[in-house]
Amino acid sequence: MSTENLPPCTTIEPLRGPLTGACHVPGDKSISHRAVLFAAMAEGTSHLTGVLDSEDVRASIRAVEALGATVALDRQPDGTLAGTVTGWGAEGPQQPDAPIDCGNSGTTARLLMGVVAPWDIAVAITGDASLQKRPMRRIVAPLAKMGATFEPESPEHLPITVHGTRRLRAIEYASPMASAQLKTAVLLAGTFAEGATTVTEPAPSRNHTELMLPEFNVPTTAGTRVAGVEGPAEMLASDVVVPGDPSSAAFVAAAALLTPGSSVAIENVSLNPARIGFVRTLERMGADIEETYGGAEGKEPRGTLRVRFTPTLRGCEVPSQHIASVIDEIPVLALVAAHARGITVFHEVGELRVKESDRLAAIIEGLAQLGVDAWEEGDDLLIEGNPSLTVPEGLVFNSHGDHRLAMTWALVGACGSVPVDVTDFTCVAVSYPDFLADLKELVR
Repeated sequence: MSTENLPPCTTIEPLRGPLTGACHVPGDKSISHRAVLFAAMAEGTSHLTGVLDSEDVRASIRAVEALGATVALDRQPDGTLAGTVTGWGAEGPQQPDAPIDCGNSGTTARLLMGVVAPWDIAVAITGDASLQKRPMRRIVAPLAKMGATFEPESPEHLPITVHGTRRLRAIEYASPMASAQLKTAVLLAGTFAEGATTVTEPAPSRNHTELMLPEFNVPTTAGTRVAGVEGPAEMLASDVVVPGDPSSAAFVAAAALLTPGSSVAIENVSLNPARIGFVRTLERMGADIEETYGGAEGKEPRGTLRVRFTPTLRGCEVPSQHIASVIDEIPVLALVAAHARGITVFHEVGELRVKESDRLAAIIEGLAQLGVDAWEEGDDLLIEGNPSLTVPEGLVFNSHGDHRLAMTWALVGACGSVPVDVTDFTCVAVSYPDFLADLKELVR
């Protein structure tokens, strides 16, 4: 790769030994966003613990503060945020005096549209250059059916101004894609509409919203591919304990799988079945990985993932109906697949093209630098692994400012025998600011 015109690089040195012992990963990003947003919408003061302290979650905090919520979340010794959020409740959010900048957080931007849609305010929503390229029409379409209006009238991208209304209509919406963000935006709007609002999906997506809304006094129904709310409902304050993020745990698990002699226990991590599809995928690849149930935080199951170095991995197929449960982990799963014998196929992963970067192209580009054949067939990603993969010296990986890619390519250096450079590595602050430090802590 040419290094011309690339952002500054961070050199990732090989770890000095196997990873052993126990660790915790940061709080779950999806649950943290929802805890902050739902608490802001509710009547009264909610107590939150274990909230992820990252750029994305802080975007949600700033957003609800701009809308009138009072947030008092302080950083704890373990790096998480804990404290209180006092919501606007029945009075509704206030009219912000400036556009709300969501930074790089697609979750903040998309869920915020559903938050403000049931109120007589106009809220301009924007974000950084990357977020302004991501598709928003998928959220606008159902909210427009419910009665919200937008400027521009049929926007595809941010910035977007949402004009809410207290006369929102309940709808039955057949979503064209499995998207927890779309589903959540519609359900949050439907919470204040008259009647039953339901969303049906072509495949299951993350169900944190359905599990958390009843904790905030919202009558909710949930099935495998359908979720609904009965409105208007009075959202009441609740206490939320956020477990560890499975998406972050996937990177620690991959490091243990690929580093000889490693054996790691990742404790207090969410074991929500909609979030640990990467565990099922790694099991199919022959990885030595298992989960142990350790209780629940509200309705969210949590426990421990135990992962050991696995010298022999095999390719597998990940069917389209399982992609929603692994979509954020595909970059790191692709790196594991690069070390496996045979071909791994991820079916129907076109959504990767519209993440924080074009992850599909970036995965293929990065694996090519390792001498691994990876290619697209339609919306499928195919990777022909090499069990005797040797990392060339002097590699520079382009993270494209995408936190998942930055962590994936960092593992090439950390788990290998030669250092690699990763551009714009600081973007990991979006979800896992202490990623490298946590890996080094496990080397004893």
